[in-house]
Amino acid sequence: MAEPSFYIGVIGNVISVLVFLSPVETFWKIVKRRSTEEYKSLPYICTLLGSSLWTYYGIVTPGEYLVSTVNGFGALVETIYVSLFLFYAPRHLKLNTIIVVGMLNVFFPIVAIVATRSAFEDEKMRSQSIGFISAGLNIIMYGSPLSAMKTVVTTKSVKYMPFWLSFFLFLNGAIWAVYASLQHDVFLLVPNGVGFVFGTMQLILYGIYRNAKPVGLSNGLTEIVHDQDEEEGLTSRVVPLLS
Repeated sequence: MAEPSFYIGVIGNVISVLVFLSPVETFWKIVKRRSTEEYKSLPYICTLLGSSLWTYYGIVTPGEYLVSTVNGFGALVETIYVSLFLFYAPRHLKLNTIIVVGMLNVFFPIVAIVATRSAFEDEKMRSQSIGFISAGLNIIMYGSPLSAMKTVVTTKSVKYMPFWLSFFLFLNGAIWAVYASLQHDVFLLVPNGVGFVFGTMQLILYGIYRNAKPVGLSNGLTEIVHDQDEEEGLTSRVVPLLS
């Protein structure tokens, strides 16, 4: 009979896949309009970096194949997203985007993998070093949700922080934190624990401000800006998937 961690990991895979696929509607709009407009590529570039490193971590760490499968899927999906950005980005942004992609999605992962394999002969040490790098990057990425929470408090509007994205990030952090605890994997536990705490804080803020009256703008302009930000909210936040 399979261990409880296997079933928890499978649930985590399903939730993570849903989060990875959440921007599909946005990219469908980009393809139809043949322009990235005001959408930002950095969240997807950073998510691709994290997914790539976690995929490698899952491969070199015994018993963590569920981590490699879902992040391998995530890396594939994010590669498609980034490729669409490169194809449809305005000409004045295309070169900068290519440079960032080259640095973060090609150069950095190669250097990290080659450096850890060169520095350590023991597979356990290689795994731990990649886990340390991946966990550190994911914790840094949580600056984006923190920014979103600050905006909610400042504007008293939850349209800057879409509920379902916050909910699934909360659920994702909780499930993978449980999985990490069962696997005794500190590199998965720490960032997912942080994700669970931030996700809880986001849901609490949503409960506090969901019926609050937005401040700072006249009613008509408020509605226009909020509609734009609600759409942007799904794509402008770095999603630190920690599976």
